[in-house]
Amino acid sequence: MRNASEQRDPITILPATVAGVSFKANGTTLLSDIDAVLDRQATTVVMGPNGAGKSLLMRLLHGLLRPSEGEISWNGHPPVRAVRRRQSMVFQKPVLLRRSVASNVHYALRVRGGFSRDQRKQRVEEVLEQAGLSALARRQARVLSGGEQQRLALARAWATDPEVLLLDEPTANLDPYGIYAVEQMISKIKSRGTKIVLSTHDLGQAHRLADEVLFLHRGRLLEQTAVARFFQEPKSEQARAFVAGELVL
Repeated sequence: MRNASEQRDPITILPATVAGVSFKANGTTLLSDIDAVLDRQATTVVMGPNGAGKSLLMRLLHGLLRPSEGEISWNGHPPVRAVRRRQSMVFQKPVLLRRSVASNVHYALRVRGGFSRDQRKQRVEEVLEQAGLSALARRQARVLSGGEQQRLALARAWATDPEVLLLDEPTANLDPYGIYAVEQMISKIKSRGTKIVLSTHDLGQAHRLADEVLFLHRGRLLEQTAVARFFQEPKSEQARAFVAGELVL
């Protein structure tokens, strides 16, 4: 597959700016006064204990939800449809169509638009090869193993050539081999020029993939820092406990 940066429109949606963002549901504040900037260079890993607000922040970044207060902008633009077309998002549990592996990818390309029939065919073949799924191209997507389904979801997202790929705990339900295979794909996608934003509670995964860490606790962003500094010198008491594998209160 060609380098994504060679094919993508040179106009960028990065950096992303999160300014004073809060989110409330049923009178409860779930995220409070989040400020962060996501640039092109770093793979950003969003970490924190269960209930910290990681998945919620990912959905806000993708424009699936709107902040109750504050704003999110992508190179000065709100996450409207034109911006979301430059992003893709993969969820913890893959959402796959009732059709073949190849057809899942082909359908995503047809919906996104901008690819000829021949280009779609070539793109499907390329991403399935990169995902190690070529031999399963005609198999029904929903009978794949959990790891294969997640690799298909990644391949489908990658095929549309996103500038930003949002991954919400993509390996949470996988065995060690499945985790390894998905992480290898993520590294390939990053190497082709796509900005990765990934949420996880897996410390080892953050070590392997992150350039920077956003650490959330009870809906607040306590740290945004380089990954080495986060693990060696976490600033907050909660982050220190999290890195040490202790209960975070």
